[in-house]
Amino acid sequence: MKILGITGGIGSGKSTVLSILREKYDAFVIEADKVGHQVMEPGGPCYEPVIGLFGKEIIKDDLSIDRSKVSDVVFQVAEKRELLNGIIHPAVKRRILEMIREQEALGRKMVVVEAALLLEDNYQEFCSEVWYVCTDLETRIGRLMESRGYSRSKCLNIIRSQKEDSWYRDRTDFVLENNGSMEDLLRKIQERLDGTE
Repeated sequence: MKILGITGGIGSGKSTVLSILREKYDAFVIEADKVGHQVMEPGGPCYEPVIGLFGKEIIKDDLSIDRSKVSDVVFQVAEKRELLNGIIHPAVKRRILEMIREQEALGRKMVVVEAALLLEDNYQEFCSEVWYVCTDLETRIGRLMESRGYSRSKCLNIIRSQKEDSWYRDRTDFVLENNGSMEDLLRKIQERLDGTE
């Protein structure tokens, strides 16, 4: 079974790449961010530890954790952010490895794991290969302003807070340039997958 890791900066078009892999190649797609939400749900492995870290005021009426209250705190208090990451990241990684084993048992040919911190959290250790999806700066800004309604300055602040393009290029197996048309993107993906079967 091929385990493909996908990473890249915000606005690079990772979601489009995931859709192509899901629809055209029958890949089972795992998004670390969504798994992170699942492990914080009531009954999940991180539910009680996160409440223990932030207090009962983060519990909503439906007993779920108010993630916006958590993010307000972690953006202001670096120490809390590190403690939260210490709770969430290992649980997410464990759950992703379980999901990969489940898909392997079902005979799946390809699993795709998308994570913003894929390399920082060493997911490449269990991936067959890692792709870096990249796009020029102005395209990224345009996409974020259109899809999320961000201001140009907010886009730039987020992009500048992420690692440099060269850092990803040096640490991944394949750089998927996503500046052209959908046809161009489809062709690059097909060529890469055909060449690594």
